[in-house]
Amino acid sequence: MATGFVLLLLLFVLNGADGSHIVGGRDSAPKSRPYMASLQVQGRLNCGGALVKEDFVLTAAHCQIPIPYTVILGANSLAGNEPTTQVFSAVRSIPHPNYDGVANDIMLLKLNGSAQLTEAVQLIALKRGRMNTTSQCITVGWGDIEDNGTLPENLQEVNVTTLPQRTCRRRWKARGVRINRTMVCGVGGSSFQGFCSGDSGGPLVCDGEAAGVVSFSGRRCGDPRTPDVYTCISCFRKWITSVLNNN
Repeated sequence: MATGFVLLLLLFVLNGADGSHIVGGRDSAPKSRPYMASLQVQGRLNCGGALVKEDFVLTAAHCQIPIPYTVILGANSLAGNEPTTQVFSAVRSIPHPNYDGVANDIMLLKLNGSAQLTEAVQLIALKRGRMNTTSQCITVGWGDIEDNGTLPENLQEVNVTTLPQRTCRRRWKARGVRINRTMVCGVGGSSFQGFCSGDSGGPLVCDGEAAGVVSFSGRRCGDPRTPDVYTCISCFRKWITSVLNNN
């Protein structure tokens, strides 16, 4: 990779690793997104994730850290303890073996126990097959809501429309970034709607299934000139299934 390209993508990844947040969204109704996981370090949000098996959370590979995560399930507000929450430690992180700092940005976290499935804690199904050229989806997370470090009181969500690959490639090519077939791009309904710092690793949900993992975006959150980029889950379904079955 060219040096400039690497530096640009490092900026995107570092922005996301703080915990990507949603801008231009709305509060999620309590218990309406029971698959959501908050990945925290020393009590602070770092990334999001989705519960895909009782003892596994799916997130982004760029969220990998040397310190074990505290994984909180069943939460709506991160301001305090809620009776619906279940707390675990991530005892093993399994990033995709071909993650290169940008591409193949997907990872599974093995929990130190199995979640009890309740109204507030549920698994999410993984999407099968390729997505439609344009799909109506949502992105969920506790990330920055003002693109200035402002965290929300409650879980946020925003409507997302996926883009044709050629559209996304054209917009990112102008900024020296290569979009490949294992990436899905999306934009909000209006300018400056989308994920932001702290939402990294959270799911793109289409028709009730996890279709993408929040990966990277541009310098300004929700800017349609640099569409949000997600890792395509169906592209890695075989790898995900293998990890879940062998661990």
